[in-house]
Amino acid sequence: MGVKINFINPFGTDAYNGLIMETMAPYLTGGAELVVSNTKNCPENIDYYYNKHLIEEAIFESCIDAEKAGFDAVIVGCCYDPGVRVARELVDIPVIGPLEATMQLAPYYGHEYVLVTDHHKAVPYLRDMVRLYGEDAHCRKVDCIDWWVTDMIQDTAGVARDAVAAATKIRQEAEADVCILGCTIISASYEKSIMEGAPRDVSILNPNTMALKLAQSLAELKQQGAYTISRRAYYQNLKDRNAEEFSNVRKQFANRKPNL
Repeated sequence: MGVKINFINPFGTDAYNGLIMETMAPYLTGGAELVVSNTKNCPENIDYYYNKHLIEEAIFESCIDAEKAGFDAVIVGCCYDPGVRVARELVDIPVIGPLEATMQLAPYYGHEYVLVTDHHKAVPYLRDMVRLYGEDAHCRKVDCIDWWVTDMIQDTAGVARDAVAAATKIRQEAEADVCILGCTIISASYEKSIMEGAPRDVSILNPNTMALKLAQSLAELKQQGAYTISRRAYYQNLKDRNAEEFSNVRKQFANRKPNL
C-alpha cells in the first residue's frame, strides 16, 4: 500500500500550495500520495524570525492533525526547518525538514556544497543551521539571491534564473561540488522552469524532492515495522508521561485553541 505524505507549507496562505504540488507530483512513485496544505491562523510569510516563531505553533498543531488524519509522514515546507524537532516530540510519524534531509543526502552527489537561499536575512540563519546539523566541514559558503518569498510567487521564472546563476557562480568560487537551494519556493521555481523546458543542472539539489524521497522511505519503513522514533531522551514526550497534563497545557496555552 502506498504511503500518504502531507507537505505543510508554513504560511498562513494557500498561495504557494499549487506551485509546490505541481513541481513535486512528478516524483511520486510506488503509489505514494502527496497532499499539500498550509498552516492556519498565523502570518503569511516566514521571512522574519518573529513570524517564524508564531508560525511554529501552527506547525505543531498541523503535524498533530496530520497524524490523526492518517498521514504516514509530514514535510515541514521551509528550509528554516521550523519546528521540526519539537514536532518530532509530538507525533510518531516521520517529520522531515527539507534542509536537514538535503544535507544528509548531499554526500551522494558531492563531498562539499554551497547553500543559496532567498535573502540576506536568511543567510546568517542558515549558517547557524549548518552548525546545528554539524555540517561545517562540508558547507563551503552560504549566500542569497535577495528575493523575498511574497515576491517569488509573482515571478517564478525570474527566481529560477537568478537561482541558477547564483548557484553556478558561488559553487565555482567556493570550489564546491554541488549547490543546495536553501528555500522551498526557490526550489519549486527552479523545478517549474525545468518542466517548462530549461535544462537541468544535476549539481543543483532541490530540497523539496529530497524531503519527499526521505519522507516516503521512512514512511514505508514504518509500515514495515522498521521505523520508530526513540522516546528515551531528546524526543521524550509529555503526552506519554502525563496525558492529562499534555491536554491541559494545550487547552490553556495553545493560541490556536485545538479541538481535543
